[in-house]
Amino acid sequence: MGQGILQIALFCALVVAVVPLLGGYMARVFSGEPTFLGAVLGPVERLTYRLLRVDCAQGQGWKAYARSVLVFSLAGWLVLFVILRTQALHPFYTGGRPAVPWDLSFNTASSFVTNTNWQFYGGETTMTYFSQMAGLAVQNFLSAAVGLAVAAALIRALAARRGGDAPGQTIGNFWQDLVRATLYVLLPIAIVAALVLVSQGTVQTLGGAAGGLARGPVASQEAIKQLGTNGGGFFNVNSAYPFENPTQLSNLLEMFLILCIPASLTATYGRIVGNRREGWAIFGVMALLFVVSVAVVFAAERHGTPAQHAAGVVGANLEGKDIRFGTTDSALWTAVTTVTSAGAVNAALESLTAIGGLVPMVDMAYGESVFGGVGTGLYTMLMYVLLAVFIGGLMVGRTPEYLGRKIEAREIRLVSLAVLATPLIALAGAGAALATTYGAPSIHASGPQGFSETLYAYLSQANNNGSAFAGYTGVTFADVVGGLAMLAGRFVPIVLVLAVAGSLAGKRVAPAGLGTLRTDTATFGGLLVGVVVLVGALTFFPALLLGPVVQGLTGRPL
Repeated sequence: MGQGILQIALFCALVVAVVPLLGGYMARVFSGEPTFLGAVLGPVERLTYRLLRVDCAQGQGWKAYARSVLVFSLAGWLVLFVILRTQALHPFYTGGRPAVPWDLSFNTASSFVTNTNWQFYGGETTMTYFSQMAGLAVQNFLSAAVGLAVAAALIRALAARRGGDAPGQTIGNFWQDLVRATLYVLLPIAIVAALVLVSQGTVQTLGGAAGGLARGPVASQEAIKQLGTNGGGFFNVNSAYPFENPTQLSNLLEMFLILCIPASLTATYGRIVGNRREGWAIFGVMALLFVVSVAVVFAAERHGTPAQHAAGVVGANLEGKDIRFGTTDSALWTAVTTVTSAGAVNAALESLTAIGGLVPMVDMAYGESVFGGVGTGLYTMLMYVLLAVFIGGLMVGRTPEYLGRKIEAREIRLVSLAVLATPLIALAGAGAALATTYGAPSIHASGPQGFSETLYAYLSQANNNGSAFAGYTGVTFADVVGGLAMLAGRFVPIVLVLAVAGSLAGKRVAPAGLGTLRTDTATFGGLLVGVVVLVGALTFFPALLLGPVVQGLTGRPL
């Protein structure tokens, strides 16, 4: 057990070490400052703007920015849908893959455009190499870049020192943010990570199957799958498969890739708004909730279940786990992948103990606020920050302010909708699946287990996570409702966050006074933790009681 704790501590130390370095670099990228990659990528960036006919000097108000996000994402969805429906025409090795059925194409296109990467299919048996590379891997880059762009727009709105009276105050240019996020952040790190994965034995080839084993261009997709918190695997068993995740070093690297950008964005935020303590305070809240998640699932899996003990199985719960990684790396990965929106797995989540399986559900109940996806984690946590500032202001009887801007009724209405949209979508989808005959064919188990499978499916899709309990299968109803849940769970909060950014960008900044609530202290951090946990509990506690908690009380494994 001591070795496992040391392993977890080492991983956490690596994440903390990269935060100021990568965070500072991304602050320069999104502030338009020179970077060491400018000499190489600058000409490519300028050529891209010319091809897109983008004038970077022309800023966008929040409505124009939101329209650009939606139009770009719709175009990406249509291209990916067509790619999946025309697999018989694809170049490279196809393995005789037919066109993907319309309902699965709808679900998959919605999944990858929304950074969810939910998979109702086996990648090695369903997709051609062209679909994997030109369709899925491309969207892994672009969906992550969209999240970064929206986070950059919100940071920019909060950092503006002078608000204007005009409601059309600009929050940046979406196309510039998109291009810079892709060229300067995602692409360089993904290239280096892919090379390291290849050195460890991750497969990278355009040749066909060998010895009956499927192969393909895996390493290039694996790198951006983890870095962009996408999570969809080239193979059906994801990062539990040696061709995707061959060694202990590759396992550590992949977990690190998942967390490095979401964690570092807190430092990016602190630098751009001119208060690094603010960024570290937000990081501290995220880190605290993450460490609690790791500790609970680690302890649960080390202890096993009462049913296993009654059967004479003493020690850790190794069901559904790769022996190469054991309970420590499986537990750590479970927390990493569900506090973010990655959804990648190196063990079977449905084989976790009841309490261990409760952890990923609770992590997703936080609504991507604990590190979260690339970009989405920061802007979601900032919604909770604004909500905590409002509550704190009410407690002391003062007008709530954040970074010198008054938080008024309009902002709180938008923040409340942004925070509650995802839980409503998840619960509505799960309710429709459980209460109708259309959803029954997807539910494999009965009782609390079947309830947990269904709740997890829609909780994962609405939160754009993509991980799943294996028992929940895809039929037309699940494909369509799940696809709609992913689209709504992604773009409704984005539009609301950009509306908040537009509202705040138009406010005048007042200097801090004696009665101003400090938001870079441990006291405010405690308040913020309470708000995040309370919102998650109020929205999902009854549902969690009916699933994993009841399962745990029966003594049966989840």
